[in-house]
Amino acid sequence: MAGFRIATFNLENLGKPVASGADLQERIRVLRPQLLRLRADVLCLQEIDGQRPEGGHRRLYALDALLEGTPYQDFGRASTLSRSSGEVRDKHNLVVLSRYPIIGQRQILHDLVAPPSYQPLEAREEAAADPTADAPRMKQSQAIEWDRPILHIILDIGGDRPLHIVAVHLRASRAAFVEGQKADSQTWRSMRGWAEGFFLASMKRAGQALEARLLVDAIFDDDPDALVCVCGDFNADIHQTPVRTIRGDEEDAGNPHLAARTLVPVERSVAQSRRFSVLHHGRPQMLDHLLVSRSLLGWYRSVEIHNEALGDELVTAHAVRGSPESFHAPVVAKFVAT
Repeated sequence: MAGFRIATFNLENLGKPVASGADLQERIRVLRPQLLRLRADVLCLQEIDGQRPEGGHRRLYALDALLEGTPYQDFGRASTLSRSSGEVRDKHNLVVLSRYPIIGQRQILHDLVAPPSYQPLEAREEAAADPTADAPRMKQSQAIEWDRPILHIILDIGGDRPLHIVAVHLRASRAAFVEGQKADSQTWRSMRGWAEGFFLASMKRAGQALEARLLVDAIFDDDPDALVCVCGDFNADIHQTPVRTIRGDEEDAGNPHLAARTLVPVERSVAQSRRFSVLHHGRPQMLDHLLVSRSLLGWYRSVEIHNEALGDELVTAHAVRGSPESFHAPVVAKFVAT
């Protein structure tokens, strides 16, 4: 089997119109060359918005336009779907494009981890003021659900083992909504309100990372030598809780017999000065990852982070409203079967 390339790229709200911002064709002129440069055989995309024409079904029309005339237009495709309608979601779909046949696919959203129950601080304080109000106190607890599903794709790449792609887009660390605690979309009424929202966001992100890790372990239960790549926008670097949870380092478990179940971030091959996929107020950060199993690592040859033209997600976004570019750099790795 010849070598193959796996890539991940957050296209940032592809298909969402921005008033006075770049239109779809202007975005395509910027993004399409980046996709072509990847020369990917498996392409994992994040933040693909769906569009619903009047009287029609919601589809990924913007993505279709972007891929038109490229090799990717003929690739197999899998995407996340709305649990209520069965159509693609209105925003932030995960999409995997593959040159290889897709022989299995599913999305995971609280299939392996139930939504944790949380009682907002305000409700807790009300309950403390009236300790006898047990029933109302229970009603005020709420389930904390993840924002997006995980997408698990199984590919026939030839040979006797398939390739497992686990596509993720974990929640950003930006504070989650807390009822009654925001004056508007950008302004919190109190620091305690923001702190509670930040805690909820962290819970969502860590919980989804746990579900991804459980999925990876289930794959290894079926085949200890499985070829696995967990890819996407993790909104965290390799030392932060979400990525650390999914990686499962040997020293964290303290068990030498689990070393084969660890995942390895291939960006470690890149010099530290070039190892970033996002610029945040001048600070380079590596938030987009390809984490591979030890078996797939044996096939690994090289990785590229296409960050030469990367703009700052805070500075540029404020200076240029509706910029056509993505503020995430694509990441692509090459593998050759041995």
